[in-house]
Amino acid sequence: MKMLVLSFILFISISAKAQNARVDKIAESYIALKNALVASNAILAKSRSAELLSALSSPITNLKPAQQKQAAAYLEKLKFDSRHISQTTEIDRQREHFESLSKNLYTLFSGLKLNSHTLYQQYCPMKKASWLSETEEIRNPYYGDDMLECGKITATLNSVGK
Repeated sequence: MKMLVLSFILFISISAKAQNARVDKIAESYIALKNALVASNAILAKSRSAELLSALSSPITNLKPAQQKQAAAYLEKLKFDSRHISQTTEIDRQREHFESLSKNLYTLFSGLKLNSHTLYQQYCPMKKASWLSETEEIRNPYYGDDMLECGKITATLNSVGK
């Protein structure tokens, strides 16, 4: 009986780590895209968005029913915006799609509660749009060097276990 319980606990632990790894890959790809937009590098943003699209295309498995519903509601929207960013080198178009991408990713991550790293939702009052960041430091992806520090933290997605 003890062996069965230990096996079950090990299975649950491995499943949770697999979920976190997929969510972390999405977060890492998104942050790389955000940083390319901060640098106003449309070519790099195009490449990073393609990586994000790939990460979003890998299924997040072993989700609870509420998490499955959340993922189903947002993954296609996220893929739509990622695909459009990856198909252009026009920075203004990329930033347009980044706005809805960021909004939807925040909603997905706040519902899943599987991120291994703390993420900060930051808001630009000039653009009236938010984005996610890996640091508390403001680096605005909507205006790059023109308004690099424009924004404020509006929410925090704590890492799992905090």
